[in-house]
Amino acid sequence: MELQSPDREVEYKASVNEEGNVVLKKKSAIKRGSKSRAQGGQFELRARKDLEEKGWTVDKWSNNIDLEGEKLIPAKRKFNPFSKVMTIGTGFPDFIAFQKMDEGRYEIIGVEVKMNGLLSIIEKKKCQWYLENKIFNKIWIARKVKEKNRIRVEYSNVKEILKRIR
Repeated sequence: MELQSPDREVEYKASVNEEGNVVLKKKSAIKRGSKSRAQGGQFELRARKDLEEKGWTVDKWSNNIDLEGEKLIPAKRKFNPFSKVMTIGTGFPDFIAFQKMDEGRYEIIGVEVKMNGLLSIIEKKKCQWYLENKIFNKIWIARKVKEKNRIRVEYSNVKEILKRIR
């Protein structure tokens, strides 16, 4: 008696990276990645709407930091060849928000939107650079909090996170 597995769909997709090497990607991982990217974009819009309801004026931040040269640079634009779309606004943090405090004074903050609220080491270094160079007064991390059937946006200050770094 011989065991045969049912014919399955191809599990891997071959693509070529920038160096010209062939890369095999699992189709399930590709599907999961596109779903999480879509959910992240939806949550980013929810966080922006929440800030605007709280009286902040919000715009997309289109700059990034070159940590080696320690300078502010324009963020690179990403091109999607399949949908023929150029993505603008891949900077760090995601948003710049400002609110009028009193006559002639504004509070300016950076807002980075993360579903789980966790920053990578590089992102923490970038936050530290922004605060040291006084580009932003504060940087907030917007994270997703589920309460029963509702999704709520919770903000935490990066200064509290940076205190925990050794």
